[in-house]
Amino acid sequence: MNRLSNSLVAADVAAVLHPYTNARAHEQKGPLIIDRGEGVHVYDEAGKEYIEGLAGLWSVAVGFNEPRLVEAAVRQMQKLPFYHTFAHKSHEPSIRLAEKLVEMTPEGLDRVFFTSSGSEANDTVVKLVWFMNNALGRPQKKKFLARTKGYHGVTVASASLTGLPNNHRDFDLPAIPVRHLTCPHHYRFAHDGESESEFCARLIAETEQVILEEGPETIAAFIGEPLMAAGGVMPPPAGYWPGIEALCRKYDILLVADEVICGFGRLGSSFGAVHYGFTPDIMVLSKQISSSYMPLAAVVFTDEIYQAVADNTNKIGTFGHGFTASGHPVATAVALENLAIIEERHLVENARQMGDLLQVGLAPLADHPLVGEVRGAGLIAGLELVSDKATKKPFDPVGKIGALAAEAGQEEGLIFRAIGDTLALCPPLIVTEEHVHQIVQRMEATLNKTARALTS
Repeated sequence: MNRLSNSLVAADVAAVLHPYTNARAHEQKGPLIIDRGEGVHVYDEAGKEYIEGLAGLWSVAVGFNEPRLVEAAVRQMQKLPFYHTFAHKSHEPSIRLAEKLVEMTPEGLDRVFFTSSGSEANDTVVKLVWFMNNALGRPQKKKFLARTKGYHGVTVASASLTGLPNNHRDFDLPAIPVRHLTCPHHYRFAHDGESESEFCARLIAETEQVILEEGPETIAAFIGEPLMAAGGVMPPPAGYWPGIEALCRKYDILLVADEVICGFGRLGSSFGAVHYGFTPDIMVLSKQISSSYMPLAAVVFTDEIYQAVADNTNKIGTFGHGFTASGHPVATAVALENLAIIEERHLVENARQMGDLLQVGLAPLADHPLVGEVRGAGLIAGLELVSDKATKKPFDPVGKIGALAAEAGQEEGLIFRAIGDTLALCPPLIVTEEHVHQIVQRMEATLNKTARALTS
C-alpha cells in the first residue's frame, strides 16, 4: 500500500508545515509516525521498534514512558493546571525549581528566568544583556560574539546568534549585531599540519583580535555551546574554554554557556561548563530539564546582572519582558520530578560510564570507507561521512548521503540525526551497556547499507 494513502500520513502532508524539513520532499515522502515510547525505544504506527538514538531531539533523559513524570503532571494539573508569574504572582513549582537550579548550577549563578524553549531563553539573554547595559549607561555595549556552526535557536535574535547558513538564508538574518568566529573543530578548520594546541591558540588569538577590532566597549557577551551539538557534534580543543573565559574577564565581556543540549549530565558531568572547566555569567538550560515531557527552559544568571536589571525595573516601573508560560506550574512540577530521578538513579554517572563505552565502541568505525572522523564526548557522538578519507573531501552535495544513511538507519531500527553528512547520536541517559552495543551494531550495519547503496 502506498504510504501516502494512509489517512494519518495524508492528513499530515495536507496540513502540517514541518520544522527543518524540505516541504516539497515531504509531500512525496510523508512522515514516519511515532505512536508510543518505552525506555530508550519508540514504536511507529505499524509497531516497528527503534532505538531512539537522539533522545528525541537531544532531550529525553529518563526515557519515553517514565510514570513518575506523568504522575507529577497529573497531580499538578489537578491542583493548579495553569498560573502565570507576572506582576508579583507565583506558585510553588516554579519557586522550588528556581531554588533547585541555583543549587545545581555552578556557584555564582543565583537568579532564574523561565521560558518555554531554548530559543526563547537565548532571545531573553540578548534582551536581558541589552537591558542591563542600558541601565549601566553603556548603550554601545550590545554586540555578541558567537561561532560559525554554533546553534542557539530560531527566534529572530537567537537565530542571529546561530552560525548556520540555512538558519539565516531568506530570513533576513542576522538581525542583531553579532560576529561569528571560527568553529572550534580541529578536523575541519585546522590549517594543514596544525596541531590541536596550535589550532586552539590561533582561535584564542583570533577572538582577541576581533574584540580589539570591534572595541571591547561595544561587545556585550560571548555565547557558545560547551560542545557544539546541532551544528555537527564538535567538541572543542583542549584549553579552548579556559582561554575564552580569560579573554571575557580581561575585556569585561559576559560569558554565556548555552547548555540546552549539554546540561544535566549529557557529557557525563553535571554541565558542559563543568566538564570543560569554565564558569559562565549566564547559563541557558532546556531539553533535559524536563526530559522534554513539557516545554520548559531557564536562564540562570549572576546576582550582579540581576542587581543592574532590578535597579532599572525600579526606574522604569517594570521588566517589560515575559511569556504566558514563563514558569508554567505543570512544566516546572514535571522538571522537579525529572531532576529528582536524574539524581536518585545516578544518571549523570551512568552517562559518564555509558558515554565512555559508546565512544570506545564507535571509534573503530573511523576505519569504515565512508567515515572521515568519529568524535564526541559522553553520550553525544558524531560520525562524519566523506567521499575521500585522505583529503577529507565532503560529498557533493553535502547532506544527500547523510539523508540516505538516516533512511538506512531507520530500516536497521536506529533513529539518529543526519546533520549534513554527520550522523549524530545522543541516546537517553538511562541507556544500558546492552543498548550501547546495539547502537554500535546498528550504526555499523547502517554504514554498510549506505555504502552498498552508493555502489549499486
